[in-house]
Amino acid sequence: MKKLYLFIFILLGLFAFSPESNAQTTNTSFQEGDLVLNAGIGLGTTFAWGAGGLGLPLGAGLEYGVKDAIGVGGDFGFISGSGITVFFIGAKGSYHFNDIFNIEDEKWDVYGGLGLYYRAFNFSGITSSLGSGIYPAFHAGARYYLSENFGIHAELGNTVGWLRVGVAFKF
Repeated sequence: MKKLYLFIFILLGLFAFSPESNAQTTNTSFQEGDLVLNAGIGLGTTFAWGAGGLGLPLGAGLEYGVKDAIGVGGDFGFISGSGITVFFIGAKGSYHFNDIFNIEDEKWDVYGGLGLYYRAFNFSGITSSLGSGIYPAFHAGARYYLSENFGIHAELGNTVGWLRVGVAFKF
């Protein structure tokens, strides 16, 4: 339980003590009011027991810009094969590092953050508590916009796949 409190404290600190944006130098690839949908496939399972017969993880996530460079949202997804299905859903917060890294090209959006997820296992139709539960997560990723509202993304993290690649839509 202490780890959960520490995790929440760090996540709140990420939002409370973020640097204020300077309108003259802000990269606008992610800003307040943006809504971004990511969808993709995962590569490499994150399960320690190595469920080698599972297929590719599929997932999607939505992120909303609560401030310039700060987004909150959630993810969901699943992976299935060999009589095992794993479902996950969770909330996450992200900080977008373009200003800190001096990335001036607005086609790039580099971000990272923390999340809290619920994961459920189902073995041949029987839901099991083995491995199921709530766990903290991390992510680091980038989006490259091919147009104003469409791009590609790659994200490292510990949800279902270590790497997720796919498309991004900005609304």
